[in-house]
Amino acid sequence: MSMQQRIHDALAALQPDSLEVLDESHLHSRGLETHFKAVVVSAQFAGLNAVKRHQRVYAVLGELMGQVHALALHTYTPEEWAQQGAAPASPTCRGGSKHDQAPG
Repeated sequence: MSMQQRIHDALAALQPDSLEVLDESHLHSRGLETHFKAVVVSAQFAGLNAVKRHQRVYAVLGELMGQVHALALHTYTPEEWAQQGAAPASPTCRGGSKHDQAPG
């Protein structure tokens, strides 16, 4: 099972109205299945600030968090999603990974 599917399956615990997990590794220099973007719409986020929402996501992902380099989170309540309608686009990678080799 791919890391993308594992993340998706774990996030189902939040009983989302909408859930999208994108593998954005191709935009980065770190390798395959390392960078993901998750857009999660759940009533469980009602009354929670961004930090608390992210903590809830990290809790359901558990050990998976240690297996990815980056996870961009976009968390919304159903009401916020109805107003917003889309998550922001991910920025283009600017490099700078400590794993990049310095020019020789």
